This record gives sequence, structure tokens and C-alpha cells, in this order.
Amino acid sequence: MRSRWTILAVLFVARIAMAFQFQSVAAVAPLAGVNLADIGILIGLYLAPGIALALPGAAIGERYGDKATVLAGLMMMLAGEMLTTASTSWNLQIGGRLIGGTGGILLNVLMTKMVAEWFAGQEIATAMAIYINSWPAGIAIALMLLPAIGTTFGTTAVGIAVSVLIVVGIGLMIFIYRAPEVPSFSGSERRGISAGVTYALVAAGLIWCLYNVGFAMVFSFGPSMLVERGWSNPSAGSTISIVLWLAALSVPLGGFLADRTKHGGAVLIAGCVTFAFLMLLLSRNEPVLPLIIAIGIVCGLPAGAIMSLPTRVLNQQTRSIGMGVFYTVYYAGMLAGPAIGGKLAACAGTAAVALDFGAAALLLCPLLLWPLHKISRLPPPMVAPIR
Repeated sequence: MRSRWTILAVLFVARIAMAFQFQSVAAVAPLAGVNLADIGILIGLYLAPGIALALPGAAIGERYGDKATVLAGLMMMLAGEMLTTASTSWNLQIGGRLIGGTGGILLNVLMTKMVAEWFAGQEIATAMAIYINSWPAGIAIALMLLPAIGTTFGTTAVGIAVSVLIVVGIGLMIFIYRAPEVPSFSGSERRGISAGVTYALVAAGLIWCLYNVGFAMVFSFGPSMLVERGWSNPSAGSTISIVLWLAALSVPLGGFLADRTKHGGAVLIAGCVTFAFLMLLLSRNEPVLPLIIAIGIVCGLPAGAIMSLPTRVLNQQTRSIGMGVFYTVYYAGMLAGPAIGGKLAACAGTAAVALDFGAAALLLCPLLLWPLHKISRLPPPMVAPIR
């Protein structure tokens, strides 16, 4: 019998493929001659389907099976990547990003639920920290490999590399993943969520969105900013990838600190404010490497505390609809955030402005935390362990 850690590894690799595809546009933008505004549009379009799919995503998985739906999502990612790679038409490239993003959204919503089902009541915080790390890990790999592949073999080879990783994810899901033995509950036990809980989930989704907008500005526009300063495209991508590699350490560290100190809000506030300050310095100063290292150490600290916010008001029966609300808000903001950052950078004539925009987004996170805490002072949900 495969252990839950083996299952987590499969889900980790599948989500790495999603992050790899998401970052592929920004990683080779200087080679493809894509302007800063278009970069933001293509980044945002990948997440755009989440506005419509996040809420019903769990229901789709319940009807057709989580594994089958995730496999369908991976196939859509593959089809979207092939269309984007093969086409020189802007409209078809937009279509490819939307198709790939639709598949990615199904993965993101359903696999979060799948991790929760495998680990509820047993190392859930550790499992979620590892799962979250698949996103920065996939982006870091993309920043390291894709600029070099594009420089050496051309942009078509970049699309092939992304497709290969997606195929690996498909193979792992088909041959290794299996569903957990989950205790069922009757339809009468299913219930909606109150207005107060909905408000708390919207606030939590906004915090997660703004945090990710700030994070995305670093790896999406950071390479272009360094190229503006005279760096080569591969060197710029590899240097910015340091942030993602260090984030793979700082994300679980932040979760550990939040759990150990019982002051997740303080970890969230300190992490976001420090992250924003370092981004402002990076957009204005030349000692790039020390700032990149500092950002990598700090940037992941708030993630665990933020992702724990929905669990304060959700139980097993409300998890699907509640996470749907959370992700709907997140994806709506992520559609607009990168596009706004790219537009501001294009108007200013420098990618550094996108980092300033990201810093501003991060500084909004602590402001949203207070009303969330006020409305979510409810009895903790009783979540039955899943054995």
C-alpha cells in the first residue's frame, strides 16, 4: 500500500508542472520580444479561469472523481501548451494560456482538497507546507532552466520542455496515485456557510491574493528588470530563482513559527512588511545578490499563516464550498494583479515599477487581517480525522 507521503510526492510533482507552465512566459519574455504589458496579460490569463471554476471545482471532482478530474486538467494543460507553442498568433496564444490555465485551476483546487483528505488529523501542517512549496520550486526550476533552453534551442524548445514535465505528471497520476479511504457523510450533513464565515473567507482570499501578487512581481518582472540593468537573460533568471529556492525553506519555517508561537498573525504581518521593504530596496539598489537572498529568506514566512486562515472557520462538511469561495477571490485578484503590474511597468518604461506595485500589495495584507480576525472569532470547527 502506498503511503500518504508517496501520494504527496505525486501531487507535489503535478503542481510543479503547473508552476513550470505558469512561469514559462515570463522566463523567456526577453527572448520572445514580448513587451511588459503583454507579459502581465499572459500571466494573468493563466489564472483567469479560476474565477469561474474555483467554486464548482470541488463539486466537479465529487461527481467525476478527483483523480479523473485532475487527469483531465493535466491533459488540458498539455493541450494548451502545445497550442501556445505551435502558434505565432496572439489570439491563439491567449487561447492556449486559457486552456492550460483551466486545467491548472482544476489541479490547484482539487489537489488542495486531496492533500487535506490524506493528511487531516495527521501532520496536516507539514503536508500543506510541502504542498505549497511545489509552486516556488516549479517557478525556480523554470527560471533556471527555461532561459538557458530558450537561448540555446529557441522558444519552441521551451514549450517542449514544459510539455514533457506535464506528461510526467500525467504518468504519476495514472500509475501511482490512489484515492484515500474517506468516511462518507450523507447529503443531510452537507450545509452551507454563514454570512460571517463567507466574509472571513473573502478576507482570507484577498490576503492570499495580495501576498501572491507581491510574490509574483519578483519572479515575473525581476528577470526583465535585471536585463534592463545589463544582465544576460540566463543570469537574470538564475539569480531571481534564488528567491524561489530559499522560499522552499522559509515557507515551512514560517508555518513552524506560526504553530509554535501561536501568533500566526504576527508572523504574517512581520513577514509581509519586511518582504515589501526589501522589494522596494531591490527596485532601487544595485547590490542585487544580498537583497535577493534576504527576500528569499523572508518571502515565504507568511504563507503558512495565510493558508491556515480558512481552516479556522471550516470543517469537513464545509471544506469544499469554503475553499471554493477562498480560491474564487484569489483567482479574481490574480487575474488583475499581474496585468496591472505589467501595465504600470510599460507606462513607466521599467520593470522596477512592477516590484513597487508588488510591495504595495503586500502592505495591504496586514490591513485585511484585523477585520478577518474580528469576524472569525467563532468556535473552532470540529474536523474529524481521516484515517
